[in-house]
Amino acid sequence: MTGSSTITVSGTVPYDVIIGRDILAGIGDQLGANVAKVLIVHPATLGAKAAKLRESLADRYEVLLAEIPDAEAGKRVEVAAFCWGVMGQSDFTRSDAVIGFGGGSVTDLAGFVAATWLRGVKLIQVPTTLLGMVDASIGGKTGINTAEGKNLVGAFYAPTAVFVDLDTLIGLSQMEILAGFGEVVKCGFIAEPEILSIIETGVDRATDTTSGEFRRLVELSIGVKARVVGEDFTEQGLREILNYGHTLGHAIEYAERFQWRHGAAVAIGMVYAAELGRLTGRLSDSVVDRHRSILTSLQLPIDYPVGRWNTLLSAMQRDKKARGSMLRFIVLDDVAKPTVLTGPDKSLLFAAYQEIGV
Repeated sequence: MTGSSTITVSGTVPYDVIIGRDILAGIGDQLGANVAKVLIVHPATLGAKAAKLRESLADRYEVLLAEIPDAEAGKRVEVAAFCWGVMGQSDFTRSDAVIGFGGGSVTDLAGFVAATWLRGVKLIQVPTTLLGMVDASIGGKTGINTAEGKNLVGAFYAPTAVFVDLDTLIGLSQMEILAGFGEVVKCGFIAEPEILSIIETGVDRATDTTSGEFRRLVELSIGVKARVVGEDFTEQGLREILNYGHTLGHAIEYAERFQWRHGAAVAIGMVYAAELGRLTGRLSDSVVDRHRSILTSLQLPIDYPVGRWNTLLSAMQRDKKARGSMLRFIVLDDVAKPTVLTGPDKSLLFAAYQEIGV
């Protein structure tokens, strides 16, 4: 384990997020001596790397592999049931463990499996995408999708540790890396302006996974999420700010049958939330323009077909962030000054949509 840094997520069940390169050898130490069996949940695209991870643990544990569909296709109850079946047939006990090895969808599913098997077994998250590193694997949100929407079934369940090994990003397409920047930019706007400055100073260095600037962005983003979820694990208050851009973003994902990358949908959602803030007199034109400029520099979308409003509104009203029939949006008073906008008039919502419509 070389050159690693650690960010601790505090709270009732504190855990460490270890960030660095070539750090996966430390997983065994986190699992400990009481674990006998380990299930590594991974997508087909990471089959060879999952086998290598299994090999590194095989001298200490009985390690099984569960290959699942990649992306949102893996976040279904049938896939969770497949993993439960593997664990049941292998006599997994409450002292055994699950490792989520993959992108955000994989860690969401693996976390849900760990949370529900025997009401909870040890969980190690190993995110292998930028989105997974800065968002999905941290904070203890686990879940699966249903026909009615995204992440409507799930549990809050803290991992034992999260290993953010930047070497696992090697080989990912630039499109995959840029999609993960949706969540990075979100952290910049809600809490950490340095993130925005690093991107504006040089987008090429910021998006180069081998650069110091990229690692700094990862650490800053993880730091934002760690601070927020450490104070509000079950999303009763402060944690809501992490939903900036997500109310419309999740609706877009649903409307697109989960074929869109999460970061792209959230990018549009952030511009929409910025326009909502501007129309309510909270946010200046310059900050709205800054959203558009930064996201465009990262090749992320900032508009959406104007004729889809009814579909999106219906999806937002089913969103788990709503309270009854009342929609809630995180908006900004300024950079790093998020607040909640509750129950805005539908005419205002449509007016903001017109600003992002094409």
